[in-house]
Parts: sequence; C-alpha cells; structure tokens
Amino acid sequence: MALALPLAAAVPSEAAACPNVTVPGAQKQVTACLDDLTTKGTLVSGHTDQSDWSGLNSPGAVNPSGVPGLQVDGYFPDTSTGNTNHGWNHDAQFVIRLPKKWNGGLVVAGSPGNRETYANDFTISDWALAKGYAYAATDKGNTGVEFYRDGVRPGDAVAEWNRRVSELAVAAKAVVKQRYGRPARTTIAAGQSNGGYLVRWQIENRPDLFDGGVDWEGTLFTADGPNLLTFLPPALRAYAKGDTAGVAAAGFAPESDFLWPFHYQYYWDLTQRLYREEFDPGYDGDAEAGTPFCASGTPGCDTDYDYASRPAAVKQAMARVSLTGKIKRPLVIVHGTLDTLLPIREDSDVYAKMIGDRHRDRLMRYYRFEGGNHVDSLYPSFPDRLRPLLPCFRSAFTALEKWIGTGTPPPPNATLPRPASGDLENTCTLGATP
Repeated sequence: MALALPLAAAVPSEAAACPNVTVPGAQKQVTACLDDLTTKGTLVSGHTDQSDWSGLNSPGAVNPSGVPGLQVDGYFPDTSTGNTNHGWNHDAQFVIRLPKKWNGGLVVAGSPGNRETYANDFTISDWALAKGYAYAATDKGNTGVEFYRDGVRPGDAVAEWNRRVSELAVAAKAVVKQRYGRPARTTIAAGQSNGGYLVRWQIENRPDLFDGGVDWEGTLFTADGPNLLTFLPPALRAYAKGDTAGVAAAGFAPESDFLWPFHYQYYWDLTQRLYREEFDPGYDGDAEAGTPFCASGTPGCDTDYDYASRPAAVKQAMARVSLTGKIKRPLVIVHGTLDTLLPIREDSDVYAKMIGDRHRDRLMRYYRFEGGNHVDSLYPSFPDRLRPLLPCFRSAFTALEKWIGTGTPPPPNATLPRPASGDLENTCTLGATP
C-alpha cells in the first residue's frame, strides 16, 4: 500500500519557508509545507494513502478542503516492519499536521482496525484541520493481518498501541509548542473501532495528556468478558448452521440480520482468528491464526473457541489491555445499534455501565444511533435501513468542545432514532431527531 507519490518526489508549497520543527524521539522525520493538508490536497501531493482509509466512509460524505500548513511524516524507533507507507517498511509511523491558522487545539488519533497511519485522514483529520486543530496520528506500532507477530508475550501487540498513542501525544504537544510558540490549550483524543478503544484507554490512564475524548464504537477488551473472543465464536457457530436466534444470542441485533452475510464473510472469522492468536496463540498449537472458516469439530478451530474455559494465562494477557470504566476526563461515546462487528449490547452498552459502576458517569455522554453500522461504506447498499455515523461523530466532537471549553454540557444520553429524511451522510443531531 504505497503512497501515490514518494515523499521525496512530492513538490510541496513554500518549501524554502517551511518552519523548522523537531519531533522528540523520532528516528526519522520528513517535513513539507503544503497548500492543502486535507485529503483533497494530499492525494495529489502524495502525503496520504487512500488505501489506508478506503471503506470507512459513505460516498456522499462531504469534507472541507483548502487548509494550508505543515505536515511531518516519520517514525519512532521500532522493530516491526508491517507499515509499508513511503517504502519505509517500518512501524510506529506517525503524521503530524499543523495548519497555518491554528485554533489552539490538538487532536490525537490511532488507526482503526489494523490499518496504517493515514486511516483517519478522511474521517477525522480533514474536519479537525478545517476547524483549526493541529492533528497527529499513529499506526499504533503494528499493522496488517499479522500484527500479532509483534512483541514477545501474548497481548504485547495491543499493549503497544496504547504506548504509541501516549508517545505521539507527548511528541505532538512539543511540536505544537515549537510551531506556534505556545502549548496547545486543548488536547482531544479521537478514534473509531480500535481507535475508539485507544481513546477510552487514554482517558482512563493518561488524563495528564488529554482534556477529553470522542470514542466512536471503541473495541471493548475486558478480562472477564465481554470481548471479541466471547461473542464472535458463538456467532460463527450459529451462522454456519443457519441459527439466527443463536447469532442474536451472541449479542448481534436481530434486526441487523441483513448485514450478517457480509460481516461473516469479511469480518467475523478473520477478526476472531487474529485476536485469538494475539491473546491465546497456544489454542491451535503450532498453527498461526487458525484455519479460515473451519467447520465446527475441526481440531483447533476458532469456531469452537470457548474463552471462559481457556487457561488463566489467557485472561491475564487480556487483563493487560483491559478497560475499567474509570475515566478521568470527559468522554463522548457514539455507537450504532446495528453494529455488526462490535455489537452494541456487548460493547458500548457494557462500557457505559462500567463507567456508571465506577461513579464516573458525570464525565460521560453516550449516544446510541439507530441504524448505525460499524463502518459507513454499506450505506449505499441499504439507504433505507442504515445511517452513516460520520456526521454523528462530528456532532459528538462539537459537543465535547463546548463541554471542555465552556462547561456547556452535551445533551443527555440517548438512543436516537434514524431520521426519516434529510442528508443522513452529512447531518446528525444529538438532541431530538426530526
């Protein structure tokens, strides 16, 4: 997944006048002044990689453009080599974007799934930059379908994700101060899916780095469940037998059944095998990440995986990266009721309760959007049943801005119905939905 242009071949604007910044701790950095830091410009200049973010948004989503500024690409020291962007073959890659017109804020993001550095460029970076925020993103330190090979112990690869986000936040804050002559007034963590998990973890564990976070359907890791390894195997077993009640019992909304074939084929089996290999590599012996779509009864088959009966070491590996609900900064959560990878019943509903159990619900707002799926790209196939969540994420971000900026609380927690009409790809309200 190489960039459209190698960075050395790109022709940035105002190269001679580019401000000099140094990213603390970086092993490599390449700096360019660009006429447009958004995807409209970086696709032309070679400063993004569309394959990193393809499939996340609906085709009718409209993004701002025309944000001039400084972009720094580089990487921190790391031993894994999965990220091929720029031909670097080096993980722990980052991008930092510094708009010419700065609003005093910084947004830090980690990639969703196991995608590379630019995965949030369309969904988060463009919009944040247009609002005047500096933006920083990391590939989390390992990428691709063999991410679990990184590290020594089970759980090491996921644990690295959290460290890399913190590392980048520290570095980006220093770069912002260099560039603008003063520190960021506000630092916000934002992310989707695995990137949303990173928001949760940072808000729980690094309140010194962040003023708040926007969690878009973050992955829930808990040692005692639920987690990916508790709801995916029963869904795989049930779906293979045509047992719709069994899929629903695993946690997936019955009304999302029209999405099950796609997610079974592209997500459920692969996700189960990869994350089981990360936390429980001994389950299938010397095999690596199991056997795709194996039939129940096959030795070492992930379809038959039973997390609860696995050795204590597996739960210990999961515990290393588990969330607690003890958030320490304001957090706004966005999740779709038809999420067919991370079912809301087994994820954000649980996490919201965990936050309440820790008596931290005063710091949380939770918005459940009827018709929202895990990614927005299937919206054109089911325009009468789905709603894109990108505009809802942006509304949540705006609400968080006001919450931490002026003390204005967001609307109360709510399950918001899918609007019967309107531009669902670009509008969303957290209050009463028309």
